[in-house]
Amino acid sequence: AMATREASGKALNAIAPLVPALMGGSADLAPSTKTIIEGAGDFSAENPTGRNMHFGVREHAMGAIANGMALHGGLIPYVGTFLVFSDYMRPPIRLAAMMGLRVIYVFTHDSIGVGEDGPTHQPIEQLAALRAIPNLTVIRPSDAAETAQAWRAALLNKTGPTALILTRQKLPAVERAAGVGAEGLLRGAYVVWQSGAARPQILLLATGSEVAPAVEAARILAAEGIAARVVAMPSWQLFEAQTRKYRNSVLSPGVRARLAVEAGVRLGWDRYVGPRGDVICMTRFGASAPESVLMKQFGFSAENIAARARALLKR
Repeated sequence: AMATREASGKALNAIAPLVPALMGGSADLAPSTKTIIEGAGDFSAENPTGRNMHFGVREHAMGAIANGMALHGGLIPYVGTFLVFSDYMRPPIRLAAMMGLRVIYVFTHDSIGVGEDGPTHQPIEQLAALRAIPNLTVIRPSDAAETAQAWRAALLNKTGPTALILTRQKLPAVERAAGVGAEGLLRGAYVVWQSGAARPQILLLATGSEVAPAVEAARILAAEGIAARVVAMPSWQLFEAQTRKYRNSVLSPGVRARLAVEAGVRLGWDRYVGPRGDVICMTRFGASAPESVLMKQFGFSAENIAARARALLKR
């Protein structure tokens, strides 16, 4: 079990020695966002070769500085803060997308999983807001393996910015079917697990921390004789860039029973679940309680996912 923010920090430090152009930091949250390149020094007037930048508590300026670095050329800038604070830097994110700049955003503390920090720090609508920006690739990985692939996707994206959406809480390694690897993230969505080889009766669509309980729910349904397919959808933008044939192979057009699961607002999910589908999502701001309590309270447990799936099949 590992928080995806921690996995991101490990990936960053594995990549940094091989990509000397990678340089960045955070808005005074480097220890929390895991955005420090270890042993690379801090950038300053006295140490211009340092690769870690301390932007201070000013997300808007941080985003603008990253844009300037990308426009200058020769560097691949990355910046980090909590996802809820992405609101403060929306204008420079929008401009980076408009200008096609290669900037990487590391947004952590991605959902109600923030727990005791309370609803002010629990991003509910921010994920949908970022997805609404044209040419911004948004990726919400489900475990450490997908997080490494998310960094790969971000570095391969040379025509616009990429936002990595990461957890504070630890996540288990997602149980994937035999032969299925996390590199499926590079295609935006892929089949993680399915009960049986026949066409499924229901599709469970999930991102980030909700993928593991969706797989658990599918196993519960399978034990009851209900064939379920779990689709991890870490990036809508990458998925929409795939061929129609691939998209249909993942989201079988003939399967109308579809249940999406994400600890954010519903906005945007209807395009994937269709008129006969359902969404387990946030319909209000969060609350202050331990992460495990909140996830169960707001319906993101495997048991509730299975129950909502059964109800959907009875419609």
